[in-house]
Amino acid sequence: MNVILKLLGTGVSILAGIVSAKALDFVWEKATGQEPPKDAEGSLEASLRSALVFALVSGAVSSAIRVLTNRGTQKAIQRYKRTPEVV
Repeated sequence: MNVILKLLGTGVSILAGIVSAKALDFVWEKATGQEPPKDAEGSLEASLRSALVFALVSGAVSSAIRVLTNRGTQKAIQRYKRTPEVV
C-alpha cells in the first residue's frame, strides 16, 4: 500500500503542477496584459525584467506545490501506518 500512496502522491504532484502552471499563466496575462514570457523561438519581445519576475514567481509556485504535495503524501503514509484497516 505504501507504493500506491507514493504513486498517488506523484500523480497529485504532477496534476497540481499542470494546474498551477495554467493558473499562473492566466494570472500573469490578466495582471500584465501580455502573454507569459516563455521560450518562444525568435521572440525577443519580453523584457529581461519581466522574464526574471516570471521565472521567480514560477519557481516559487512550483516549490510551494512540491512541498505541499510531499507533506500531504507523508501525512497519508503516516495515517495508513497507524490505521491500515481504515484506509
